[in-house]
Amino acid sequence: MQEKSFKTMRSVGGASIALGIIMIISGLVCGILTIVNGGRLLKEKSDHLF
Repeated sequence: MQEKSFKTMRSVGGASIALGIIMIISGLVCGILTIVNGGRLLKEKSDHLF
């Protein structure tokens, strides 16, 4: 019974670590894209008059 619990904990722990790494990478990519797009908007600010 304990062996089954340890196998389950090991697989869940590995999946949690993998998911955490994926979330960190996707967060960095989203942040970089947001900064780049914001910079492009500021660069072309004088072209757009409302």
